Amino acid sequence: MSWRGSTTIPDRIFACLPYLLPLVDSLGFSEFLLQQFPILGILLLPILPIARVYQASGYGQILVFFALFFFVVRNEKINHFIRFNAMQAILLDIVIFLSSILLRVFGTLPSSDFAAQILANTIFLGIFACVVYSVFQSLNGRYPEIPAISEAVHIQVR
Repeated sequence: MSWRGSTTIPDRIFACLPYLLPLVDSLGFSEFLLQQFPILGILLLPILPIARVYQASGYGQILVFFALFFFVVRNEKINHFIRFNAMQAILLDIVIFLSSILLRVFGTLPSSDFAAQILANTIFLGIFACVVYSVFQSLNGRYPEIPAISEAVHIQVR
């Protein structure tokens, strides 16, 4: 869907950048999948330098999160298309955070190694699919609609 005016090429590129946040945060869930299919690591090679810098900074992760929210999503001067995508990336990151809590609970249960691996693989593949879909739609100038998440984004970004 492409409403609220047209988008320019720079707007489309800037709308894709916030999706690095959930993609980098979901790399922690990719460990089991990459052990089973090492060839998939080639897809993630361009992101690894960004991930290392992002994860090496102690409070940088939370600063990026709040900077995106306060300086991009809440800034009415920025194009709605960019703000929508930034908020959607933030909500995907919140899903990752909640999923990591769920994975810790499953990881502490006895004989749950297999269940934890399946859950981690599912989380990573789900977030990866959402990011790829959202970036593709954003580059085409369309609003990426992810069920439930996009509805929450529409409530936050008017």
